[in-house]
Amino acid sequence: MNSKPDSRRRLRGWLFDVYPAAEGMVLWIIAEDGRRLRLTDPFHPSFYFEGPSIESRNAVLHLSREKTPVTARHVERSEFFSGRAIPVVQVTVHDPTEYVGIVKRLVRIGDRLQFYNCDIDLSQLYFYERNLFPLALCSVDRTETETIQTIQALDSPWDPDYSLPPLRSMHLRLEGDLINPNHGGQGKLEIRDDHGRCVLEGDDPAEVLTGLNNHLRKNDPDLIFTDWGDSFIIPHVQMLSERCRIPVAFNRDRRMAIAGKKMRSYASYGRMVHSAGAQTFFGRWHIDRQNSFILNEAGLEGLFEQARVTKLPIQHMARTSTGTGITSMQLETAYRAGILIPWRKSEPEEFKSGFELLTIDKGGMVFLPPVGFQEEVAELDFASMYPAIMARFNISPETVGCSCCPGNRVPETGYTICTKRKGLVPETLEPLLAKRAQYKQRLKSTTDPKRRERYDQRQNALKWLLVVSFGYLGYKNARFGRIEAHECVTAYSRETLLQAKEIAEGRGYQLLHAIVDSVWVKKAGATEPDYRKLADAITQGTGLPINLEGIYRWIGFLPSKTRPSLSVPNRFLGVFRTGAMKIRGLEVRRTDTPSLVKEAQTRMIEVLNQAQDLKEYEAQIPEVVKILAEYRRRLVEGQVNLRELVITRTLSQDPREYKKATLSAVVSHELLARGVKLAPGEAIQYVITHDADKDPAGRARAYATLTADHAYDVEKYSELLLKSGESLLALFGYDLKRLEQLTR
Repeated sequence: MNSKPDSRRRLRGWLFDVYPAAEGMVLWIIAEDGRRLRLTDPFHPSFYFEGPSIESRNAVLHLSREKTPVTARHVERSEFFSGRAIPVVQVTVHDPTEYVGIVKRLVRIGDRLQFYNCDIDLSQLYFYERNLFPLALCSVDRTETETIQTIQALDSPWDPDYSLPPLRSMHLRLEGDLINPNHGGQGKLEIRDDHGRCVLEGDDPAEVLTGLNNHLRKNDPDLIFTDWGDSFIIPHVQMLSERCRIPVAFNRDRRMAIAGKKMRSYASYGRMVHSAGAQTFFGRWHIDRQNSFILNEAGLEGLFEQARVTKLPIQHMARTSTGTGITSMQLETAYRAGILIPWRKSEPEEFKSGFELLTIDKGGMVFLPPVGFQEEVAELDFASMYPAIMARFNISPETVGCSCCPGNRVPETGYTICTKRKGLVPETLEPLLAKRAQYKQRLKSTTDPKRRERYDQRQNALKWLLVVSFGYLGYKNARFGRIEAHECVTAYSRETLLQAKEIAEGRGYQLLHAIVDSVWVKKAGATEPDYRKLADAITQGTGLPINLEGIYRWIGFLPSKTRPSLSVPNRFLGVFRTGAMKIRGLEVRRTDTPSLVKEAQTRMIEVLNQAQDLKEYEAQIPEVVKILAEYRRRLVEGQVNLRELVITRTLSQDPREYKKATLSAVVSHELLARGVKLAPGEAIQYVITHDADKDPAGRARAYATLTADHAYDVEKYSELLLKSGESLLALFGYDLKRLEQLTR
């Protein structure tokens, strides 16, 4: 390792993939000259434990009997909440593939021991230790046996402009409509790449596997996209591969087998979430487009951005939650500071009386807007308000409730915040806030469409990390979560919003609406520079940056469907002076709206977008009604493809536990009867066939089981269509009954 590097064995390239092997960590590098190289870095991961002396000695004795070489030594590391150095035993494992097994065996015999740093993924631990990250441009010195002597990142995860390697990609899906193949409707395997589209024909599995292998060898893709690859395509191909005894070259590293991870369902923020598991490749990436939140929210650029800053491998980042990403960033901050990361968090919530809960646990503040339309309204948004509050006020689990700073108290709560010790959470968030601000500035200053898309995807990816940082601060199972810190953030947010209101009203502005981190204000004759001056005054007064989102030509605050006299905080439609629209709470934004209804409402909104003021808005209503009539006529005359009527719903519980014959229950039971396995949080697709049928089984059918000649419920879909028009026109007296008459 200490021999002088041979310049002929030096290379520059991008760090593509990392995973453990017996000899250390395997790294795949995409060299600048285009080669894909497999290198090995000798790496010996460590974990820590402490506890009663007898149990500690027994644990060390047990380690000395392990077949895998292990080194144990006494060291000191910092405890998170107190910041004090405490004595611990550091255990270094010489074979990374045995690391998890050794930890599990030691945990079983040491039930009175406290373990630290023992459940961090080895790829993440390697990145923390070597100061590397996915897609880092690196300089590498290696031996003739492709063992790394030195490796150094030449760029930083905080660089806003960085180069990426040229990637070869392939897309695998089943031919036909994009239907979950686990529910039925399975077609032939379709391959798309730079050379075009190919369908693997034939009923002989061996021919299909051979054809797939030919494409993999010919194109040697770095990235394989799939649709339902995790839950269906890859497991199905593997099954055929074993049956026919024809290996499939999904892995570039032939020494490795595909790593499978089981699907699971879990509760998150009051709703059920289903994860389709994972089928992970080695030396290549596999990304299932139907099983990646961040890919769908922020594109490939956003996925790469998150992986770089979180130091999670690309395939892991593609499938995990953004909460796991922000946790990884906090873990690295702790790791670099020598802070011990407990295996099991044991910090309980402090006791609070009922009165204290009413005072403290309020959440964000909301001022309901008046129902109706307004002209010349400005929207001002605090930039990542909650993370900015954490950073500005040093809010972190270990800084809340300190005894050394009794004078630094949080409004309403009475909690103190330490001013002498920098919090781990603020330290993690500050570079994230700064980088997103850089991207947003570049987004404003560039006119190049490709650059704008790139910067927008990247800032959006960082936004999601910042959003979940607040939720994880109050999550009881989060590594660095503490409900008291969460309550401090919301207390400061309420105080900030009140300050913003007072500053605006003190300058003659009328506050129409405010919700957590955004305010809508207006003032007769106010210009854009006036609103920017107001934003500057609020920034100066609160200490938190607030920006002018834009000035609306008009904005409609829409009524509640159950209580029409009241508005809904996040249900509105508005057009900025630039012509850009902002829509919240309408059918077009819902994931369960049929595409036909979305298309119709989109066209109606495009017509209304042409209105310069409320008078012109009202003048466009006849054209909107024409669009409704057109789509309703298509429904009545049967000129609609069933694909346009698909409704997607998420199962809120185990489908076998449904008691009422809701449409979701009906379709779930149909699929279960066909042998389909369903789990809470999983999405199902169906078409309403006869909503009023006395037999529940006739009310809806799973889309995967339908044929083109199946009927649909014209009346029910007409109602959904008319409701989308009512959302836009109700404030002008066009209710469901009137629209039904006008569109006959």
